[in-house]
Amino acid sequence: MIGEENQENKINTFGLLGRNISYSFSSGYFSEKFVEMKLINHKYVNFDIESIALFPKLLSENRAIKGMNVTIPYKQDVLQYLNEIDSEAANIGAVNTIKFLENGKIKGYNTDVYGFENSLKPLLLSSHKQALILGTGGASKAVAFVLDKLKITYKFVSRNPVDKNQISYDSIDQKTLQDATLLINCTPLGTFPNTKSCPDIPYEFISSTHLLYDLIYNPSVTTFLQKGKEKGAQIKNGLEMLQLQAEKSWQIWNE
Repeated sequence: MIGEENQENKINTFGLLGRNISYSFSSGYFSEKFVEMKLINHKYVNFDIESIALFPKLLSENRAIKGMNVTIPYKQDVLQYLNEIDSEAANIGAVNTIKFLENGKIKGYNTDVYGFENSLKPLLLSSHKQALILGTGGASKAVAFVLDKLKITYKFVSRNPVDKNQISYDSIDQKTLQDATLLINCTPLGTFPNTKSCPDIPYEFISSTHLLYDLIYNPSVTTFLQKGKEKGAQIKNGLEMLQLQAEKSWQIWNE
């Protein structure tokens, strides 16, 4: 038994923290990466927990963890369990990457910013001056951070607006979509297997001047993106963002 425990401790474990994440991109991506790099002492697993309150127990049972990615719905909830937070992640108020430091502490980062910014910038035109961010979860905060950097004004769209920088779906009309030509879906609506769902906006007012960006990557063309494509809009899914943020996470874990 002692020999088995020592063998287990030699495995460098990485994983994804979330809920209902069997569909996850990250597990396949990193598992394939470890094979390609011949890292036979590395593994990547899904840490699918029902409540963030189970996070400490998870850590106590998995002491070989070197790094984690974090996804819905824990990008904000996990903050309370971290010893340190990178300044950019602290400004955003959400973490999607965790590094386990040699001193036993854990530190949070946000690589969604890197992934989103570098996948969005090549698509931007001078007409993309205003945006609507659909959703108000952890991912939307990274998106807003990037838009601030790029000097693109925006409003969050929420089912229950709570401040002046949020509007309701019901309030979106033709004028709103004439002004906001960049639409970013940060909600899970349209994710496999519920692929027919989509944010409730008036798609009839979308035109070829619009850019629709969906953080979802499965399916590759969500109903949200398909409705935009039918109106001649430029569309982009979240796969490249995920790939970029994953590589940034790997860089952080190995610094």
